Amino acid sequence: MAQYELLLPKMGESVAEATIIKWNKQPGDMIQLDDTILEIATDKVDSEVPSPVAGKLVKQLFATDDVVQVGAVIAIIETDSNVESTPVFEAPIVEETAPVSAPVENIPGTEQLPQDNQTTAQPIDFKDSERFYSPLVKNIAAQENIALAELDQIKGSGAEGRLTKDDLLNYIQSKNGSAPEKVVQVPMQATVPVQAVKPETPKSQPVTSVSGGDEIMEMDRMRKLIAEHMVMSKQTSPHVTSFVEADVTNMVKWRDKVKKAFEQRENEKITFTPIFIEAVSRAIKDFPMINVTVNGTQIIKKRDINIGMAAALPSGNLIVPVIKNADQLNLVGLTKAVNDLASRARNSKLKPDETQNGTFTLTNVGSFGNVMGTPIINQPQVAILAVGAIKKKPAVLETEFGDVIAIRHMMFLSLSYDHRVVDGALGGSFVRRVADYLENWDINREIS
Repeated sequence: MAQYELLLPKMGESVAEATIIKWNKQPGDMIQLDDTILEIATDKVDSEVPSPVAGKLVKQLFATDDVVQVGAVIAIIETDSNVESTPVFEAPIVEETAPVSAPVENIPGTEQLPQDNQTTAQPIDFKDSERFYSPLVKNIAAQENIALAELDQIKGSGAEGRLTKDDLLNYIQSKNGSAPEKVVQVPMQATVPVQAVKPETPKSQPVTSVSGGDEIMEMDRMRKLIAEHMVMSKQTSPHVTSFVEADVTNMVKWRDKVKKAFEQRENEKITFTPIFIEAVSRAIKDFPMINVTVNGTQIIKKRDINIGMAAALPSGNLIVPVIKNADQLNLVGLTKAVNDLASRARNSKLKPDETQNGTFTLTNVGSFGNVMGTPIINQPQVAILAVGAIKKKPAVLETEFGDVIAIRHMMFLSLSYDHRVVDGALGGSFVRRVADYLENWDINREIS
């Protein structure tokens, strides 16, 4: 029997630690390849840690709610194979002995593959991919000579888009154009008992009925984090909010004109959000002191412009994925980034690194029909912009023939800012500049 040291996997370049929120396996439990052993959390993003080996969990080295450094040993698994402790992004070699004349490496799960397709495994360097692959998936990919670039393109159904054994086998089957012709049963010297998999019960909040039907519901972990973060922000920063009303008629007409051609060309739907982010990025370049953080009595001016976009989750909670270096993306790039992050946020597929290092936040209260809002600053940033619903309203226009009343597309922008370092002149000028970029939108602009 060998002992395998399970390490806390790397979850992003800027993520150094995680909190254990639940152990799915207890000491003494049998574990199969790819079984989820525990669930971890980094700030707002929850992740699962799967087992890269089969065996029995003999020891948990950390308890629930413990904060663990990336790369630390978190559990000991006893295996029937001679498996060395290896970081999760390296492929441990799992060997079984089969009663055949020559040594053969048997890969669990590949008995479902056609025998003719089982060729000598070619080594693949998985260091070039940040996506997690279990040892089983890696071995199957090597047996089928699937290159890393091809593997990275296969859609996964596991936690955070992780590629499972079934995903890969289904891909191989569709690639070959037919179902496997036969099933090869390989007798093993040692077998691991397989426990019946019980369907997971949907997670629900504890509810206690009291006093005539009132209900008391315990906050979930994310709601507790949001609550603590909001209270801390109000205690840290003296909030001031400035408002501007903007005439965005040209912007609305431009989007209506190009949205069909944009979707046909880019296979993406263009919303107003990337347009808002572009205007914010340009305004930050004009007023870089809005892109700062505070450290005691020091003001740290950020080099990068990383725009967070507040997104409501189906659970009702809030998460803020971040578009890194937003000022370096054109409108097509911003549209693809916005759609990708919003989609994965709704499906709980965000990586921990994708909610880190924002320097400014945009929240679209107009998506709920609200015309304006007074958002709370997302610490350690010093400003957050809320964009309201776009409404058709009568407005006075100045023309060479005098003032006229016309129906225009109008919206409110509201900027909350930290009055310790952002005065009314800077805050008011910044939100006015964002409105100017939206109002002066070129209706003949080419898609780029």
